[in-house]
Amino acid sequence: MTVRGGDRQLDLLAITHAASREAGGVPPGLLGDYLPAVLDAAGSGRRLTAAELADYGRSGERAAESGVALRGLVDLFLSATWRLWRELPSDGDSPVVLRAAGLAVLRAADDAVAAAAEGFERAYLSVARRDEAERREFFDDLLSGRGSVGDVMVRGERLGLRLAGPHYVLLAGPAAPGDAVTPAGMEIDAAVADAAAPSPSLVVSRHGRLVVIVGAVDGGEAGRVSRALSRVLSHHNPRGAADHQPAAPAGQRQPDAAAGRPSPWRIAFGRPYPGPSGVVHSYDEAADAFDVAQRLGLPEPVVSAGDLLIYQVLLRDRAAITDLVRTLLVPLERARGGSGPLLATLAAYFDCGRVATAAARDLHLSVRTVTYRLARVKELTGRDPALPADALALQVAVIGARVLDWPATRLERA
Repeated sequence: MTVRGGDRQLDLLAITHAASREAGGVPPGLLGDYLPAVLDAAGSGRRLTAAELADYGRSGERAAESGVALRGLVDLFLSATWRLWRELPSDGDSPVVLRAAGLAVLRAADDAVAAAAEGFERAYLSVARRDEAERREFFDDLLSGRGSVGDVMVRGERLGLRLAGPHYVLLAGPAAPGDAVTPAGMEIDAAVADAAAPSPSLVVSRHGRLVVIVGAVDGGEAGRVSRALSRVLSHHNPRGAADHQPAAPAGQRQPDAAAGRPSPWRIAFGRPYPGPSGVVHSYDEAADAFDVAQRLGLPEPVVSAGDLLIYQVLLRDRAAITDLVRTLLVPLERARGGSGPLLATLAAYFDCGRVATAAARDLHLSVRTVTYRLARVKELTGRDPALPADALALQVAVIGARVLDWPATRLERA
């Protein structure tokens, strides 16, 4: 096979631009001197040199830094390769010569694409780390109030957020204490962007949790993003979360194993508010909702701050709720076996709408045992769980016990 230009004039520039168009407009300059090198390899059978491969690696880095997709970069090199091969003269060449030339071209293409992809991945990781650092710095400045509102608005717009409008903030983290979230990178970003569309979104990691900011347009973004996060995070369980089920807090029923394991992840979201301060407000609500759900051991993997307002009210007056627990529930400690069984029975009874048979079924006890325990509560506290007024006081006290982690934690002194 003759590759001398005298037999046939090859327009490498035209081949380069045709390959660029075929690859969706990827800059043709990313090929560098690839076509002359392949042309030489086809005639001589040589391998691409280390210097040439290093140059294609730098092309991969430039592609990643300029936002070119890896698929487009690979397409550019392969399109240029087959277009060049189609134009090579082959009159009079033996099958042996053609085979050798073909192998040399394929080997050159394989080596060049591998070098370009390696450079792309190297630069992409660097860009990803830089972008993550920029997003985290922006969010930290937003929460702390550093910088002017105008500066925060401009930086947010560079990241795709128009902070003048309302935004939700969602938090996602492990339900088991002590675990830390390991973000799934592009998978998380893509899942959130798809679920939030057409609303803008931003994902950062902070204090072992994922933080997602989503623009509020149709009011359904928080629910869609929560479901998308749940699907992605279900494939990235914290170590041991699928095999370990923590004991239920005192006063709360242990989830029935037959009903399925509890989710190893918890997601909480605040309500939407406009402006940079609104993002901070929604974040604070989401953080409070997440922590309350953790302390109460709520079975729902996704919680909304708006649905937990009653618990926020209780937490705001800690002295009052402590006094209520001390007055109504501490007397249960005089029962045989302590307060735990009676507290668990009250919790199940109220969760079932004050139906003893349903509570007995959930607790795996006889109805007689449940009714005996409720009678014992009435005897020790002077409050009858069957009467609406007394039931309200006892139910709030049971919720307060969960909030205070009583009786595992001693009550504060009055």
